[in-house]
Amino acid sequence: MNKSVLMASFTLSLLSGSALAMEQVVLDGKHLTQEQAWAIADGAKVKIASQAKTQLVKANGLLMEAARLGKPVYGLTVGVGLNKDHKLFDANGKLSDAVLEASRNFNYSTFRAHSAGVGDAAPIRLTRLALAVRLNTMLAGQTGVQPLVAELYEAYLNKGLTPVIPVNGTVGEADILLSSHVGLAMVGEWEVFYKGQRVSSKDAMADAGITPLVPMGKDALSILSNNAFAVAYAMQGQQAAKQLLSVSPTLFGLSLEGLNGNVAPFLPQTNDIRPFPYIKATTSDILKQLDGSYLWQLNDERPLQDPLSYRTTAYTLASAEHALAELNDVINIQINHSDDNPAVIVGASNEYAKFPQVAKYMVEGQGGVFPTTNFEPLPVALAVQNLSVALTHVSHNSVMRTVHLSDDHFTKLPRFLSAPGNNGHAFGAIQKAFVDMQVRNKQLATPVSFDGISIAGGIEDTFTNLKFAADNLIQIVDNTRVIYGLELLHSSQAIDLRKLSNPDLHLGKATEAMYKAYREKVPFVVKDRPFTPDIQASTEFIANY
Repeated sequence: MNKSVLMASFTLSLLSGSALAMEQVVLDGKHLTQEQAWAIADGAKVKIASQAKTQLVKANGLLMEAARLGKPVYGLTVGVGLNKDHKLFDANGKLSDAVLEASRNFNYSTFRAHSAGVGDAAPIRLTRLALAVRLNTMLAGQTGVQPLVAELYEAYLNKGLTPVIPVNGTVGEADILLSSHVGLAMVGEWEVFYKGQRVSSKDAMADAGITPLVPMGKDALSILSNNAFAVAYAMQGQQAAKQLLSVSPTLFGLSLEGLNGNVAPFLPQTNDIRPFPYIKATTSDILKQLDGSYLWQLNDERPLQDPLSYRTTAYTLASAEHALAELNDVINIQINHSDDNPAVIVGASNEYAKFPQVAKYMVEGQGGVFPTTNFEPLPVALAVQNLSVALTHVSHNSVMRTVHLSDDHFTKLPRFLSAPGNNGHAFGAIQKAFVDMQVRNKQLATPVSFDGISIAGGIEDTFTNLKFAADNLIQIVDNTRVIYGLELLHSSQAIDLRKLSNPDLHLGKATEAMYKAYREKVPFVVKDRPFTPDIQASTEFIANY
């Protein structure tokens, strides 16, 4: 097992600048920010808001009253999936000991039968993120679980018990086969990471003073039928993409300086003509990076128009920023609203209740228990895929810019950016590395949300593959960091070659800061050398800049 998975890092991360780390986050089901969610992932403790506790009690009471009245409640009075036509028990106006025992047995069986994940355990940080998201959506108040279930999520997060969850085995219509391991751990039949070890959840709970869950009613279905696990991965992809795009304008500005390129495509005179989203902000940011640059001065060797990969970069970055904002918006909705089926709605409106089909879901004076499709995460999956496609346009431009930086036809510099006296290959062979990464990105950007095979007796016949899409997004960002690192290797070499003939060459304030910081990690290439260490150092530089 990977050491990073086994060892939980519960040190509190600094959230921004000089801000103090969050030590506790109060959850109410409505106002969780992504910043707070990541703070919990990094070790911050949680507290359930009092009003959320009250809502849990009301919703659980409503659910059990519906069962007492013999209402058809998916996963409670009837089975799940194709077995929804199987009546589990008949309440007959009361919840007898036999009925409650039948409910408990069904819950245990549900956890066991649905714990069917594939692959290594998810990293502790992402599992804690998923627990935080699920707890918050549970506190939105439409699950109907015993309040004890939410308290167990709280205890697991606060006392450092992290269920072992395999990373694969979900088709993106709630992560049923993965999140079930959370419930299996809570009843004492699985494993958790605790105090740096992978141990029995039963033993860990005993050590932490936590009483195992005795599940009943809709507990099992609510614990396993949600999208929190895949959403955690989507959040990781979103966070990584955000960092990558924050570096992009400076990286591009330095590349434009390496090319001796033209600033015209980024001027407000032209970009104000067609105000696509984020274009004005992106072009302004690019020009800001070039404040003080030699590119503002006339140069006889500078062409009127550069290759399209340079001229259109503002559009690729703006489109990626737009896609990033869209993903940010749908994640904020997803982590602050219930994705349960059925939904237990306290005080549900009587709209359409005059019809018998709707009246069967209502509990007079309390609300209702309604079948839903709130487990459908398609808006998130589509946003993830849209960002993946946009970033692959970004990486394509970077690859082509890097190719042009090696071409003396465009730069008027030595071919393949060879230093004086270097009669070897210089950057001629290294191009295969970033082409490999780009080919992978193009494959990873292929949408997966409509792929699947009808299962569960034909009931489950649509898919989003959200976790798969999120995995692809994360890998695209990783690959693009490699591509960016190689572009930076080339642009910095080009700058150094220009400085050999013009020592007074001025870079932009921001681009010069990046150039100098990079040169502390990767020196000028005087003679051919193994580039593998340079690629690694360049990738790490991009990831941490």
